[in-house]
Formats: sequence, structure tokens, C-alpha cells
Amino acid sequence: MKNMTSQRGITLTSFLVVLIVVAFFLYIGMKLFPMYQEYYAVRTALKSLAKEPGVANMEPARVQELFFKRIHMSYSENLKPSDIKFDRIDGGWNLKVNYEVRRELIGNLDVVGKFDTNQDLTLRGAD
Repeated sequence: MKNMTSQRGITLTSFLVVLIVVAFFLYIGMKLFPMYQEYYAVRTALKSLAKEPGVANMEPARVQELFFKRIHMSYSENLKPSDIKFDRIDGGWNLKVNYEVRRELIGNLDVVGKFDTNQDLTLRGAD
């Protein structure tokens, strides 16, 4: 008499379902990652700009030029000059960056990311 042992594991159908779910989430991640990578580049550029000597006394046009030089190094393509606002504060400027990124997801469905950040540009430097 043979000793029968039962085999355990997932079936081909179960494996395909798991593979499809993992592939879907990877696809979503591939659409979202560049948006957040760009946001991180914006935050880094703002912090770097806050450390720029004399930035609190510069005109907004010059500050905006320095900001876009830093952003273009990271190949940012979604920021426009109209997304940047300056407010006068004690001892410098408050630079606000508010922009939206839209990426096609599937067919006529899009994923939209809204990003809003600001940085004080003062004589004290970055806080």
C-alpha cells in the first residue's frame, strides 16, 4: 500500500489572481512615485533657497529665478511661475508653492496630486 501525502500550495488560478493584484499596485506606484519625487525636489529646493545668503533682501523675481534653477536640475516639468506666490513677512519673504499634477491612470481615469508647501526666506536662514 502506498503512502498518500497531500500536497499543499496555491493553484494556478490563485497565483494569477495574486500576480494581477501585485501588478496593479505596482502600476499605481509607478504613476504616483514621480509625483512625490517632484514634490520632494520642490521641498529640497525651498530649503536650499532658504540657506542662500541675502535671499531675504532679494526681489521676488530674483528669488523665483534661483528657485527654478534648483528645480530644473531635478527635471521638474509641472511647476509654472504662476504656481509661486510671495508674501512679505518680518525680515524677508514667505514663498508659497501650490501646484497640481495630473497623470493618466487607465483609459479616461486620471490620478491627481495636489501639492502645497511654503518656506520662510528670512535673514535668520532656514529654521
